[in-house]
Amino acid sequence: MTGLTTHVLDTASGKPAEAMRIDLYRIEGEGRTHLKTVRTNADGRVDGGPLLVGDMFAAGTYELIFHAGDYLRASGIKLPDPAFLEVVPIRFGIADTAAHYHVPLLISPYGYSTYRGS
Repeated sequence: MTGLTTHVLDTASGKPAEAMRIDLYRIEGEGRTHLKTVRTNADGRVDGGPLLVGDMFAAGTYELIFHAGDYLRASGIKLPDPAFLEVVPIRFGIADTAAHYHVPLLISPYGYSTYRGS
């Protein structure tokens, strides 16, 4: 499989992060182009297949913006004002369009991590 996928795990609750809003952008020089907005499902994944596939899956620099603060508040977590993590931007490059790029997010109110998954 080729394309771009993601998923989100809430490490504070030990569960998938359901209903988190994610914005996808393509970075071009100093600007960025919004490609789509999605929400995670009950499994912390995005319905409808890869975020980028086919002709849209092109080499370049991209950014996923995870709306962590909104998700955490909706989950019942009381956050300070301002929240430590309101949005989590992950900027990454796609070099090989014959490969699969999976960019997961592990989130809690005070920390996150990511990696290139499979």
